[in-house]
This record gives sequence, structure tokens and C-alpha cells, in this order.
Amino acid sequence: MSSTHFGYQTVDESEKAKRVRGVFDSVASKYDLMNDLMSMGLHRAWKTYTISASGVREGHRVLDIAGGTGDLAAAFAKRVGASGCVVHTDINEAMLRVGRDRLLDKGVVLPTSICDAETLPFASNSFDIVSVAFGLRNMTHKDKALAEMCRVLKQGGKLLVLEFSKVAQPLEKAYDWYSFNVLPRLGQWIAGDADSYRYLAESIRMHPGQQELKAMMKAAGFGHVDVHNLSAGVVALHVGIKC
Repeated sequence: MSSTHFGYQTVDESEKAKRVRGVFDSVASKYDLMNDLMSMGLHRAWKTYTISASGVREGHRVLDIAGGTGDLAAAFAKRVGASGCVVHTDINEAMLRVGRDRLLDKGVVLPTSICDAETLPFASNSFDIVSVAFGLRNMTHKDKALAEMCRVLKQGGKLLVLEFSKVAQPLEKAYDWYSFNVLPRLGQWIAGDADSYRYLAESIRMHPGQQELKAMMKAAGFGHVDVHNLSAGVVALHVGIKC
């Protein structure tokens, strides 16, 4: 059997999805609070920038992959209006339930589906925009997932990948210290789970950097890819256009 990485561990490919699911089952109820604390609220600005870069407008069809607690889905829904559609998906049921409940609390009713990004259950050429925020790095076969995202996009459609990336070199030591010392302790205090946030720090280091991910998106079928570094590269937004 083939192996892959789960943070710094090497595991069988068939085990990774199960382990990732366990991480998000554990932290789902505290996910938003932890995001605010870990990023000092910056994750909200990163997501706002993503919406702006998407060019979403009324009538668009949007697929939000790894949509979790529904931040992007809610923002897209405001822009597409009654004539558009936003499909809110995640592979993790616990995260999807939290997101669906949050959306309903806001009066937002969206199609919600558990699905695997590597085998999307949607017709080809059916969406104007596909988004995935902080979810790609957890996927076992990123190349397959990116190819699927390209398949379901209409010609000229956009893929937006918002993900942790390679931080600017002068900040590397400070960022590493924060990631491996502060994040697990925050996870223990707030979510009662240090291991999941240690995995978060490790998974960021194992994820492709800006240029490597750009090359992967082009190989998956995107004719043009722009890279937007945010917060000195702590996060990067990759915008791919299906040409």
C-alpha cells in the first residue's frame, strides 16, 4: 500500500482521511474561537480578501469545499442573491453540522453536502467559482482534488485556494516557535486537545509552498494562476482560472 504524511508521521494512505476526520471531530465545537485566537482575528480579513478577489456576483453558482463552519459560504450567499446558488460542503460531518447550524442561525439556507473533494459528486462545467479555505493541506491526493475542482468549474471559472503557506524567511524562527509552543497550549486550554493543534503546525510545514502549489494547479488544468501572499506569507491565496 502507498504511504503519505499525517503531519510529520508517515501513514498508510487509507488511514489519513480517518485521522484528519478525528482531528476535526475533536475541535469542531471550538473551531471558530480557536481561529480567532490563533490568528488574532486575521482569518476574517483573509476570508474577506478572498471574497473580493473572487469577483463573485449575482446569479453565480459557487461550490465551497471544506466549508466547515460556513464563513465563506455565508459571504458568498450574500453576493449571489436569490438567482445564484452556494453549495456548502465538507468531508467532515461534525464540522458541516456546526456550519449548517450557524448558517441557519443567520437565516441562510444553503444546499449542504458531505463529500470528498477527490471525487466530487457534481457535473462537469457546473460552477462559476470553487473555493477551498484551509482544507487543501489535509487532502491525501491534492493533485486529484485540484483536477476535480477544475472539472466542475465552467470555462473561465475561478478556483480560490486560501491556505497556510511558506512565511517570509526573516519570520521563520519566530513563526516556528509560536506554532510549536503556543498553538498546542492554546489547543489544550481552549479545545482540550493539544495534539490536533500540533498536527496543524506540522501539516502547514508539509504543505506545498506558494510556487509548488501554483505549479500543481497549472498541472491540474488551470491556464492562469495568481498568488497573493497575505500576512508575509503566513497565508497565501491562489487564484486559478480555467482557460
